[in-house]
Formats: sequence, C-alpha cells, structure tokens
Amino acid sequence: MIRANGATLQYDDHGREVFACREVDLEILPNEFVGILGPSGSGKSSLLYLLSGLKTPTGGEILYEGKNLAMLSDEQRAKLRLREFGFLFQQPFLLGYLTALENVLLAASGEPMRDKAVELLKSLGLGEKTHRFPHELSGGERQRVCVARSLLGNPKVVFADEPTAALDHKNGQHVVELLNHHREGGALVMVTHDETMLEKADRVLRIVEGQLVS
Repeated sequence: MIRANGATLQYDDHGREVFACREVDLEILPNEFVGILGPSGSGKSSLLYLLSGLKTPTGGEILYEGKNLAMLSDEQRAKLRLREFGFLFQQPFLLGYLTALENVLLAASGEPMRDKAVELLKSLGLGEKTHRFPHELSGGERQRVCVARSLLGNPKVVFADEPTAALDHKNGQHVVELLNHHREGGALVMVTHDETMLEKADRVLRIVEGQLVS
C-alpha cells in the first residue's frame, strides 16, 4: 500500500546539515497495524509526515498504491488526504465553536455522513455528548472525538502521531484499542515513544536519529 524507497528529509540548520530521516526503506501492507517507536527527536514524526504526504522528501520517494506522492499537485494530495487518509495527533485539535458531532463532520468528503458520525460517537462512548462543545468534554473525550473524525470516511490508512501522549495510561490504551477495532480493514500507522501502546501491532519499527534500526 505504501512504500518508502530511500526516503530522506534533510534541512539546513544555520549552515549545518540535519537529517530528520535518512534513506528509509519500508513497506506498509493493507490492513496492517504498524508501530513506529523511538525516543523524542528520533525522526519518527517526520517519517509519519513523509508517509502521509504532509512533507515531501528531499531524497528518495514515497509511493502510495504505486503513485509517487511528490509527483501529485497540492490539490491532488489534499484530496487524497481527505478521501483516503485519516489523521490523529497528540493534541486533540477541535474547533471550540463547533459541537463534537460538527467537529467529526469536518472530515466528511461530500457525501451525507451525519448518521455514520453519530454511530461512531456512540460506539466510542460519546452518544450522549454529540452536541457538547469541546470545553464541556474531558481530555480523553476530546481525543475520542478526534478518533471518530479520523475514522469517519473509512480511510485506507490512519496515521496517528503520539495520540496517547497527553492521556493517562488507561485512557491511552483505550484510544489505541478503539483505533485498532474501528479501522474497518484500513491500515494503521502509529508513532509513539511508549512501547506498551503497541502490544497489538503487527510490526514495530524502531527509529534512531532518523534511521530505521530494526
């Protein structure tokens, strides 16, 4: 589904060459839960952004279903992310003037999806809070709203960047279980520094200083 061939992300830091990722080769298969594990600053989030097309490699290539993401226009990449990818980040990014349900529907790609959004929120234990605003929800509940948003369109790939870092251990494991259970056949690629969150992963990739080491 996704292939990285020598993927490199390099930038200049006041005249010094810095590699966020260096010549990474990997494959992500359909319906696979892949964890990317590494300490802070190891390049794991940069790798996730390369795999999802949020960043363009300065060397090598990222292929999604055979298409080189760098060869797509900005508009084509945006449509791809909306229609085929789901995203979940460390902090729950919700618009404060929208309800939980309205925040989930931001991920809708045109077709009527209100019923699906309501069902997702119910399945995540938020059935009675669909019309609550973010400030009326706990941190764990806000992150579950983001889980629902990331899964709304039955994405082929869900990319999760440290989705449990702001939660306690119990709520963190619950979020991972929900992601894994509700992804409906799509692949899940999750970055974390906490190995205990990857107990259900099919594979765990370890990254150190921008390079895959195992």
